[in-house]
Amino acid sequence: MTDAQGFADFFYTSQDGLRLHARIYGTEPVLDETVHTSNRPVVCLPGLTRNARDFHELALHLANDPKKPRRIICFDYRGRGQSAYDPHWQNYNVGMEATDVIAGLDALGVTEAAFIGTSRGGLIIHVLAMMRPALIKAVVLNDIAPVIEAAGLAHIRTYLENAPRPADFTEAVRIQKTVHGEAFPALSDADWHRFVNAIYRDEAGRPVADYDPALLNTVLALDLTQPLPDLWPQFETLASVPLLAIRGANSRLLSAETVDEMRRRHPRLEAVTVDGQGHAPLLETANLQATIATFLREADAPMAVAASA
Repeated sequence: MTDAQGFADFFYTSQDGLRLHARIYGTEPVLDETVHTSNRPVVCLPGLTRNARDFHELALHLANDPKKPRRIICFDYRGRGQSAYDPHWQNYNVGMEATDVIAGLDALGVTEAAFIGTSRGGLIIHVLAMMRPALIKAVVLNDIAPVIEAAGLAHIRTYLENAPRPADFTEAVRIQKTVHGEAFPALSDADWHRFVNAIYRDEAGRPVADYDPALLNTVLALDLTQPLPDLWPQFETLASVPLLAIRGANSRLLSAETVDEMRRRHPRLEAVTVDGQGHAPLLETANLQATIATFLREADAPMAVAASA
């Protein structure tokens, strides 16, 4: 049952015995008699060091959409948020995290869904497309693509290696503005405060980065002097799935040229560029909530057509 914050906590066990967590917004899908189908749930997958809180505002919006309310499932990967830390940091990889997501969805009885992936979450969607293609019925990729710009990844690694430890949340906001403000001039003070409260947990008033520090080993192990492998074969398995690509205009990780190539390879791709934001745009800003809600409703349309045929 959802609480006053609009969600319920869901815990499940991974195949190797870790206690993992997700937030569940909304209720079970209800049959829509006008189109003879139910509203598909939405699965939200965060970035590398991020957690389910990233999607809170968007999840509330989608769960309470008067036209199509949905169940929203936001995952904490192992080592993030309320999920247990893995004693073997080598298990912090997209293959294992995709397997964990499948275990969670199996525990919830979800056999098909729309997926929203920010950064690493989008990479996990590509892996899921190979592991269980029938699961994926629509995709939103937030500032991620089959090609990752090495310069953007190097920027992320440098920041994570040298991330300061704020004494309080006021200082945390100041630090984030200093580090990311040039790429995100469009954000308001309220946006920065939400951002900070999503990435830090509160330990007696002190902000603490909400992930296992050992996760950084996976980033440090990357050899950025060599070309990064692309995921075009995995991307092309999504060719029959409605896809919305969101790119921050100031992104260093996703280039406009890659979006153009995605559009060429995917006949149903829609693309949105978010001015004044970098990697990765906040999904509760820039009218993205309404854009995503409309996209998901339209992605359900083929279900209705098939049911009425």
